[in-house]
Formats: sequence, structure tokens, C-alpha cells
Amino acid sequence: MESVEGVAAIGRDPIALEAFYREHVEAVQRFVARRVESCEDAADLTAEVFLAAMHASRGYRGDGAAPLAWLYGIARRVVANHHRSTSRALRALDRIDGRDLLDEDAADRIVARIDSERAARGIYRSLAALPERQRAVVELVAVDGLSLTEAAAALGISAGNARVRYHRARQRLAQVLSQPLPETPLEVTS
Repeated sequence: MESVEGVAAIGRDPIALEAFYREHVEAVQRFVARRVESCEDAADLTAEVFLAAMHASRGYRGDGAAPLAWLYGIARRVVANHHRSTSRALRALDRIDGRDLLDEDAADRIVARIDSERAARGIYRSLAALPERQRAVVELVAVDGLSLTEAAAALGISAGNARVRYHRARQRLAQVLSQPLPETPLEVTS
């Protein structure tokens, strides 16, 4: 599913959507679980990410953004909207109770995933000291494992800009964290 045509097809082809979902659902679940506290929110937001990806798939051009980086860009917006609008999330929960859609095993797996990401959420909270632009690059590179080039594509900025933001964030976080962030990945070219 790495082709532009493959990603663009998820909005109109249920088989392509299922393959894309199966390929990326665990990465998206980890991404979301690090950023929310409840398993219900994690499940709801993961579903929202794939729904948003389905709607945005026609616009996917692949210009520098691998499908996972593109999906993380969508996930960032979905999670940010969730945090900015808790009243909208409560209205959505009133309309459709996502917990009823989960069987007991699925809920247990989500709870286990959230528990396993607890340490990452602690680090994520310490990132609150960073300006939003720097924090976004750090999250995508150090937390979610994207390269700086992929993070830049997900954020819609140049690789050079991402490298500068990451470097400045590393300097700020060196005072807060006991273990520094990894060096800037070498694959980045401006």
C-alpha cells in the first residue's frame, strides 16, 4: 500500500481501505494512546483518524510524505481537535457509544496498550514546556519514530526547518529530561 494510487484508493475501495487499516492501525493506536488517558478516547480517536484519512485520501500526492507520515499528520490534527474541543467529544459519545462496538478482548488489548505507553505519556507531558512548533517535531521524530524528513512532510514544513526545530527542542529538553533525545538523524537533506 505504499503507492500514491494505493493510498488514494482508500476513500473509494473497501478492500484498499481494509489493507491500509490493517497495515497502519497499530502505529496509529500507539500514537493516540501516548496522547490520551482513556481507552475509550484512544479507540474513538483511532477510528476518527482513519475516517479522516479516508476523506483526505483523494488529496494524497505522496510528495515526500510516506503514507505513515501522512497518517501521523492527520492523527496529530485529530488529537489536537479532541483536546481543544472536549464538549464536541462528549456530544459525539452521546451519539455513538464506541465502547459498545468493542468486545471484551478488544477493550483489554486497548487497556494493555495504553498501560504500556504510560512512560511515553509521562515524557510527552514533559514536552509541554516546548513551543508547539518544536514539540510537534519532537513528537513525530523522538516519540513516533519518523525521520526528520517524514516529520517535515507530516507538518508541511521544510526538512531544514524541522532540523532547526528539533535541535532547539533538544537543547531545551536537555535541562528537563535525564536522557537526552537522540541526535538529529543523518538522512535529512535540505
